[in-house]
Amino acid sequence: RMNVSCFPPLFTPSARVLVLGSMPGTASLAANQYYAHGRNIFWPLLCDIYGVPPILSYTDKIALLATHHIAVWDVLAQCHRPGSLDTDITKEEPNNFEEFFRRCPDIQHIFFNGKKAETSFRKFVWPILSSDLQARLTLHLLPSTSPANAGVTYAEKRQAWQALSRFSAPN
Repeated sequence: RMNVSCFPPLFTPSARVLVLGSMPGTASLAANQYYAHGRNIFWPLLCDIYGVPPILSYTDKIALLATHHIAVWDVLAQCHRPGSLDTDITKEEPNNFEEFFRRCPDIQHIFFNGKKAETSFRKFVWPILSSDLQARLTLHLLPSTSPANAGVTYAEKRQAWQALSRFSAPN
């Protein structure tokens, strides 16, 4: 796959935080699920942080997000990428965030799942957001949950990702 497109966002209108990746990798695109790579620790990390047993069904994973007011999406709507590595992304086209934030008016915190998501958001999205949105949002960079980010331990990732729980809460 060279030209790839992201999935629709996972959200409920009551979402308080948004977790942004850059673009789903090949395993996720093949499975049509966010963070589907067997060694991506996104879902195990969320289960760990929120004290729930490992969740296997994608429907239950989406329910976990809703329960904790977490939205998940990607910065890029489309890009050119020959594999799954963020470093290979070119021809970036961002998603429509103004519309997304109208649908999720309670989001105040954006957590980036890795540096590429943050870099792309700051380059393509932040400059075109309204000043009201910019004033409302706080941006947080988290270590990527990708298996390619092997230089950061699980414990270090968990400690950083724990910040998510400070801004999201169960219903």
